[in-house]
Amino acid sequence: MKQISILVILIVVLSCNDRSIEASIETINLADAIINPKHYIITKTDTKLVIDGIANETAWANSKFTSKFIDIEGVKTPRYETKVKMLWDDRYLYVYAKMEEPHIWGDITKRDAIIYLNNDFEVFIDPSQTGYGYGEIEINALNTVWDLYLDKPYRSGGKANFHWNLNALKSAVYVDGSINNPNKLDNFWAVEMAIPLKPFLNLKNRSKTSPIEGEQWKLNFSRVQWDFNIVDGKYQRKKEDGKFLPEYNWVWSNQKVINMHEPEKWGILQFTEQTSTEGIIYNEDPDLLLKQVAYALYRETKFKSLKFYLKQDVGTSKSLRVAYTKSDTLSAVFHKTNFGFEYVIESQISNTTYSINEQGILKTL
Repeated sequence: MKQISILVILIVVLSCNDRSIEASIETINLADAIINPKHYIITKTDTKLVIDGIANETAWANSKFTSKFIDIEGVKTPRYETKVKMLWDDRYLYVYAKMEEPHIWGDITKRDAIIYLNNDFEVFIDPSQTGYGYGEIEINALNTVWDLYLDKPYRSGGKANFHWNLNALKSAVYVDGSINNPNKLDNFWAVEMAIPLKPFLNLKNRSKTSPIEGEQWKLNFSRVQWDFNIVDGKYQRKKEDGKFLPEYNWVWSNQKVINMHEPEKWGILQFTEQTSTEGIIYNEDPDLLLKQVAYALYRETKFKSLKFYLKQDVGTSKSLRVAYTKSDTLSAVFHKTNFGFEYVIESQISNTTYSINEQGILKTL
């Protein structure tokens, strides 16, 4: 009888300990912050393309448009349609963008000026897929270019280098309609670019060679659109109460916030040596959503709802259960470090362990 009593007490104690451990695990819902980036398989062309803003070569005809652009926050439907095609060869990454627009205008003509103060088209490229070291190209309807390099995102103290010029860049704009003529309605404007690969190969954190079959880069596109007034026959950005109205931002792959400089959310570009995507399989990362959870934990802790974690004593650890869809969760451990913080997450799919720190640097352990 005594042995039975001891056994019952032991079971009760263990049960209580299990419940206390369970209670110590904090549950966080990040489902609304998780991005599942779009992807595009880019085919190789063996023919020379004329960069004139008109995608009339056979290689362009055989390439596929992306899905239509969406609002950057993923909520509203853009007023005008935007879509993009891509190709590549050993020297260039080719981009063709077609943008519906009844009023085509622009007034910035100086290279490396702040182009997004006009309606513009923007390209963001991160060959290393780390968010550290990426290029940006902006262009308006006058074919005025702004190209720049960021060593890291602005949120991590990144500095924009305006002196980083893609000297071998080729670009052209085709206007179906008129430009800077408010008396006529237009149809669309199109941008065609030949973006030199070499400067981007130098940004890779592995072999700095031309893309191989199946290689993936991070990439996204943005279209900035302004409301306008016509003053003395000229287009101007619209003001109310003396202030410019905010611009619209339309993108290919959802950012969920008005910020293109969260590169972990950009789409995925996969290279193929083939001239057709037929039979080419997209190499989906089995841990893609887990990595998105890691970045979401970083953003929430550094800037948003989990900032109070930063008040923890150095050496403190906290176990978390993170919901990343309506029905899926994963476990993560928060560590307060001398430098800031670190999250550690183990993938149940690949058995890989990842960490992300206060700089947003994701590592495989």
